[in-house]
Amino acid sequence: MAAPSTDNTCREEADTTTMERSIRERVPPLLTDLYQFTMAYSYWRAGRHQEPAVFELFFRDNPFGGGFSLFAGLHDCQLFLRSFRFTHEDVEFLRSVLPPATDPAFFEFLRGLDCSGVTLRSVPEGTVVFARVPLMEVAGPLAVVQLLETSLLCLVNYASLVCSNAARFRLAAGPRRKLLELGLRRAQGPDGGLTASRYTHIGGFDLTSNVQAGFLFGIPATGTMAHSFVTSFTSLEEVWPRTLVAVDGDADPVDVISLTKGWLSRVCELLGATPGKIREGELAAFLSYAIAYPHNFLTVIDSYNVGCSGLLNFCAVALTLCELGYKPVGVRLDSGDLCALSVDVRRVFRLCSEHFSIPAFNALIIIGSNNISEESMAELNSKENEIDAVGVGTHLVTCTKQPSLGCVYKLVEVQGRPRMKISEDPEKSTVPGRKAVYRLIDADGHPFLDLLCLAVESPPEAGVALSCYPVVHNSDAVSITPAQVVCLRQEVFATGEVTQPLCSAAETRAKVQSSLQTLHPRHKRLQEPDTYSVAVSEKLHNLVTELCKGSSSDSNFLLAN
Repeated sequence: MAAPSTDNTCREEADTTTMERSIRERVPPLLTDLYQFTMAYSYWRAGRHQEPAVFELFFRDNPFGGGFSLFAGLHDCQLFLRSFRFTHEDVEFLRSVLPPATDPAFFEFLRGLDCSGVTLRSVPEGTVVFARVPLMEVAGPLAVVQLLETSLLCLVNYASLVCSNAARFRLAAGPRRKLLELGLRRAQGPDGGLTASRYTHIGGFDLTSNVQAGFLFGIPATGTMAHSFVTSFTSLEEVWPRTLVAVDGDADPVDVISLTKGWLSRVCELLGATPGKIREGELAAFLSYAIAYPHNFLTVIDSYNVGCSGLLNFCAVALTLCELGYKPVGVRLDSGDLCALSVDVRRVFRLCSEHFSIPAFNALIIIGSNNISEESMAELNSKENEIDAVGVGTHLVTCTKQPSLGCVYKLVEVQGRPRMKISEDPEKSTVPGRKAVYRLIDADGHPFLDLLCLAVESPPEAGVALSCYPVVHNSDAVSITPAQVVCLRQEVFATGEVTQPLCSAAETRAKVQSSLQTLHPRHKRLQEPDTYSVAVSEKLHNLVTELCKGSSSDSNFLLAN
C-alpha cells in the first residue's frame, strides 16, 4: 500500500487546525452551566480540587424506541479537551457573575487550568452502543473533570442522537437509494445545522445541501433548484443568453429556444398532451438553468403541474441538451403522491428514450422530497416507485420523534473509592466504581451482550463460561460463554494530547456501517426490536449490593450520634 502523499497529510493537518479553531470558537470553557463553577469553587475552598475523580457518560434508554444508538461527538470532545483554557476575558466575566464573596485567588486558579491531568477513555466514534453502557470515562482532578460535564454532554448528546436518526433512515431506505440531507433551514440554529449535516453523513446520508458543511467536513454537497427560481420566470423573452455551443466543439452557437420548441411539439405529440396547458415561464426557467449548467441539468418539476407542464418542459429541454451532446441529470418531485408520480415520470423517460433513440433518458434520476419521515421512507419499500434518491430535512435534523438522547455524566469514583447515586427512582441509580467494558460476540459474529466489570478484574475470555447479572432490577445471575471478547473502550486523550488518530467524517461513516453490519437483525428492527443485553460482573454486582446496604444502614447516622 502506498504511503499517504504529502499533499494529503498537509490537507488533513489543515482540516484538523480548522476544526480545532472552530471548537475553540463554538465551545469555549464558558459554554457550561454556572453551577459547575460554584461547585469547583467549593472543591477548591475545601482543598479537594486536586483529588483524583472519575466520571462516566452514558444514556439510559435507546432513542426512537429502537434497539441501538450510535456514539458520535468524540472527535469534538478530544479537540475541546486539548484547547481547554480560560482567557483573561473569561476569568473577568466569571468574576462578575460569581458571588462577591468568592476568594480572588480562585480566579487565579482558573487562569492556570487546562486538561493536562485529564485522561479520557472512550468507545470509538461511530460504534453501535446501547443504553446503560458507559461510553466515556473522564478521569482527572476533581474540579477540572467537574467543569467538563456540561460541555462534553453538549458535544455528545445531539451528535449521537442525529447520527442514530440518520442510521434509522438509512435502514428504512435500504442500501440502494441515495439519501440527501436538506435540513439546514429547519435546524435549531447555525451550529445545529452544521452538526446535523456532519453527523447525518456519518450515520448514512450520502450528500448534503449545506455548503459550509462541505467546506468544513468534506461532505459531498449537492442541490437542485427552488420553486422560486421556476416561478420567477414568466416568458421565454427572459431567457438570456439564448444560445449554447454543442459539446462536439462546433464553434457556432445553437439557438436553444427554437430547438426546444421543436422538441416540445414532438414530446406533446408522443404523449398526446395539450400544449395549451404548458407554462411558458417554467420552460423559460428550465432553459435558463440548462444554458447556465448544461452538464448539471436537474430541475424541480412540480411548481405547477407535473403531467401537464413540468415533465413536458423538462423532457423538451433535456432532449435539446442530448442533441447538443450533453447529459441531463434528472428531476425532483416535491409534492403529491411521490411513488405514483415517479412511476409516471419513469414511463415517460422510457418512452422518450425508445421513441427518439436517446439512451441517456434511461439514466435520468428521480429525486423525491416532501416532509419525508422515517415512516414514509419505509413506505417507499412497500409501494411501486421509481425514486432513485430521497431528500430529507425536518424530520431528520430536528429528530421529531425524540428531541434528546438524554446522556448523563455521573461521578463513579473519588480518590480510588467508588461513588454511587442511590435514587428513589431506581432508573436514576448509577453503577459505581471505575470500570472496563467488554462486548461479547457469539459464534456467528454478532454482539449479544455488553459486560461492565470493575477495572481491577481480569477480562472475560473467549470460550470460557462466566456468570453475570443483567442490568435489570432484581434480575438473577445468568451464565454465558462468548465466542469472542472485545474491549470496548480505549484511551483517546491523556497528558493534554489526543492519543488516538482523529478520524475524518468519511472514515467514521465507514465505521458506522461496519458496526451496524455486525448487529443482529433482531436488534436493528425499526419497530419492536429485541432488547440488547447489558450486564455487570459478579464483583460489580456485589459492590452495588454492599453500597446499597451500607446506605440504608447509615441513613440515621447523624441522628443517632
